[in-house]
Amino acid sequence: MSASLSRFNVPETLDDLPEDIRSTILAVQEKAGFVPNVFLMLAHRPTEFRAFFAYHDALMERESETLTKAEKEMIVVATSARNRCLYCVVAHGALVRIYSKDPLLADQVAINHRVAPISERHRVMLDFAMHCAIDVGEMTDEWLSRLLEVGFSQEDCWDIGAIAAFFGLSNRLVTLAGTPPNEEFYLMGRVPR
Repeated sequence: MSASLSRFNVPETLDDLPEDIRSTILAVQEKAGFVPNVFLMLAHRPTEFRAFFAYHDALMERESETLTKAEKEMIVVATSARNRCLYCVVAHGALVRIYSKDPLLADQVAINHRVAPISERHRVMLDFAMHCAIDVGEMTDEWLSRLLEVGFSQEDCWDIGAIAAFFGLSNRLVTLAGTPPNEEFYLMGRVPR
């Protein structure tokens, strides 16, 4: 494996990893067709790898009747763009394109969600995500009212804030390590498979 994936140690081979982490990475590789660089970058600290992906999965895979996978990924893209995290914008932009079936949406949200051709629901969601990611993030009665008004539940409000906060951490770690996005992410959701 290439040391250019991180300024920190990465495993020489997957065989150098604990079995549970190796199995996780191989399952992702089977599903995606490649190993996302962030998995290898985080694998050098197994305890942190496990904690990171446990919380990632708890947030991003939690079922909601009112907050979709595409919306969750839009939050990641918007906040990651604001944090100037190329890896997360590119990788999660691919997921926005796939889940929304809109090849333009991720780029529009990444550049400036306030002028992107999105619904008022999405604008309020992303405004709140930015409030949580960049500002203090306090849940005021006004924010709660605005979010409920456009169809989010109180649980969704937690998810929006938690996703923005979690990906602030992710953005900083990827930037710290200098981990580049995989080339495969750039075309995902733009061209037919």
